[in-house]
Amino acid sequence: MTRTLMTTVAALALCGGAATAQTVGFSQIGSESGWRAAETTLTRQQAEERGYQLQFSDAQQRQENQIAAIRSFVAQGVDAILLAPVVATGWDSVLEEAAEAEIPVVLLDRRVDSDESLYLTAVGSDLVHEGEVAGQWLVDQVAGEECRIVELQGTTGSSPAIDRKTGFETAIAGHDNLEIVRSQTADFTRARGKEVMESFLQAEGGGADICALYAHNDDMAVGAIQAIKEAGLAPGSDILVVSIDAVPDIFQAIAAGEANATVELTPNMAGPAFDALEAFWADGTMPKKFIQTESRLYTQADDPQGEYDRRKDLGY
Repeated sequence: MTRTLMTTVAALALCGGAATAQTVGFSQIGSESGWRAAETTLTRQQAEERGYQLQFSDAQQRQENQIAAIRSFVAQGVDAILLAPVVATGWDSVLEEAAEAEIPVVLLDRRVDSDESLYLTAVGSDLVHEGEVAGQWLVDQVAGEECRIVELQGTTGSSPAIDRKTGFETAIAGHDNLEIVRSQTADFTRARGKEVMESFLQAEGGGADICALYAHNDDMAVGAIQAIKEAGLAPGSDILVVSIDAVPDIFQAIAAGEANATVELTPNMAGPAFDALEAFWADGTMPKKFIQTESRLYTQADDPQGEYDRRKDLGY
């Protein structure tokens, strides 16, 4: 019978507590964006600072690679697993295997559609709220004027793509002047952001019929900005640009007037994750099932060049 994390707590109690873990497996989605690279860098730094050996696996944006990595971690007998899941579904079996092995799993920056008993906690921002913040900024910015919006979605089936879309649509609902006229995935990558934006521009009068771009992450927005410039338009003025993550390159674009707003998603998910794991290892303390990180809206009024300078060496 599958054991849950509550069983793990009982086992720890019977043993009189567990020693601090020495090895942590980390299944990362890939390196599809600057934000993702920063998350990896900061996770490595946090592990080193705390004296853990980090077993790192790059899934190259494929769920089957992550499932294989988790099974490998279980076979190795790691003390914990960090998982940044590429999609939300399809995790039950492998999470049950980790639970059977009494290995706590912490989700980073994305959620899964599995029973909460199968993981210790999830660390991340409120993805729906991020989309709402971006949408509300646009509502306020256009102030009742008609605005045709194009949307660059993240990876199909991923929780950020689902939730950031939901939040944005919630924010603009009831504002008849705002309409999403085209929406397509660009897989969170800069190259695909440019490619899909080119198709949007061609379909919308060369861009003349587009008021604003909403991108589910900054890297897609940066690629789209290049496409807008190559089409002979001025991003940030001819087409408003709002996106999510707050990576250094988007601050450069905001400083140059080529983007308008970004919603921050901190890449330091590992710090709160390790804090939760350490309390759990010490005496079986169960954390909240969701540990929410802080998000913030940045615009041209928020010293974008200074923000770039402060973030540029963080591994993005």
